[in-house]
Amino acid sequence: MPRYLKRGMDAGAIEEADAKVRATVEGILGEIKSRGDAAVRELSEKFDKWSPENFKLSGQEIEQAIGQVAKRDLDDIKFAQAQVRGFAQKQRDSMKDIEVETLPGVILGHRHIPVNSIGCYVPGGRYPMVASAHMSIVTARVAGVKRIIACAPPFRGGPHPAIVAAMHFGGADEIYVLGGVQAVAMMALGTGSVSAVDMVVGPGNAYVAEAKRQLYGRVGIDLLAGATETLIIADDSVDGEICATDLLGQAEHGPTSPAILITNFEKLARDTIAEVERLLTILPSADLAGKAWADYGEVIVCADEAEMIAEADRIASEHVQVMTRDPDVFLNGMKNYGSLFLGPRTNVAYGDKVIGTNHTLPTRKAARYTGGLWVGKFLKTCTYQKVLTDEASAMIGEVCSRLCMLEGFTGHAEQANVRVRRYGGRNVPYAQAAE
Repeated sequence: MPRYLKRGMDAGAIEEADAKVRATVEGILGEIKSRGDAAVRELSEKFDKWSPENFKLSGQEIEQAIGQVAKRDLDDIKFAQAQVRGFAQKQRDSMKDIEVETLPGVILGHRHIPVNSIGCYVPGGRYPMVASAHMSIVTARVAGVKRIIACAPPFRGGPHPAIVAAMHFGGADEIYVLGGVQAVAMMALGTGSVSAVDMVVGPGNAYVAEAKRQLYGRVGIDLLAGATETLIIADDSVDGEICATDLLGQAEHGPTSPAILITNFEKLARDTIAEVERLLTILPSADLAGKAWADYGEVIVCADEAEMIAEADRIASEHVQVMTRDPDVFLNGMKNYGSLFLGPRTNVAYGDKVIGTNHTLPTRKAARYTGGLWVGKFLKTCTYQKVLTDEASAMIGEVCSRLCMLEGFTGHAEQANVRVRRYGGRNVPYAQAAE
């Protein structure tokens, strides 16, 4: 049985915090639904002290922002976007439209149809998440989405130049300097000045994730991507320093970010705890990372690899970093994770920023039933059918008629019967099954 050397916050306290977030978000959405642009402006002034003449950037303002970004930074942004675009294109190429004759004269098929319009949220509170623009906008462009609007909060009193550059080079059609729930609601519900989109994507804090949850159904969403989670699975092939570094590297996202170590080597577990404490004395982001570690950090010692796999699947973490002698054991054995980072040469930061896989991933155990954002999230797989011959229609009709009557659907049965009469030459009485 797994042994905990360190546990995180009590589940009851987490639920209480979640309830407060739900109530706040519900109120904000109600305001924007009823008062549109006026509510958006008031909320932006309240939360971000930001109320420009126009939240949407003009072409000139976009160029001015890009002009403030150093050439090396622009080159790095373009490099990262090339990696994301290249992998997304390979994913798109793997998704084929199909058409098959399943019975003589019966044609079935499906087509992958892009969503028509999307809104991309790019977080930018303490950390301007430039990479989130690549993950949503670039991937949507590869999928073939026609209209892409993007929002990011103001940063130090204005648009963040690097985020604007990433949005622009990624392919956004409209760029807004607007943050939080009000941005998500504006895109999803529409206002007097902005047409609603069909889908809202992108990570964010607990309030943004809750807004997406409450808006789901009115619009599509990618997934409920809340506070960043990281899980490290390690054995005695690595040391406490690298484990602690990688735990705190993700814990710095915010004070509610879980950071968990699973190992079958107790010395590594204790070394890692000691290294975390040492690094928190020198890490510039120790205020956030230390709070996350104190409240949400866990260290679990397991008996063997099989128990480590079972425990990791139970946790179903967003990011799972595997640093063991044979990482493929976990690649082949695990089922519940957002994304795997295999071997000590890679790490979650690579996936977050540049390597090419998408960093918008499931949190809070959603990895049990969904993967992360990818090009397929922007595509609707829609089926169609054709019946080409009289014989096929009559044959299918007879079976359909009987199955409809089995369920008591007489009107359904008559849809089949009329075709049996017309194409099969059989006089089936109204509202009776074709025998």
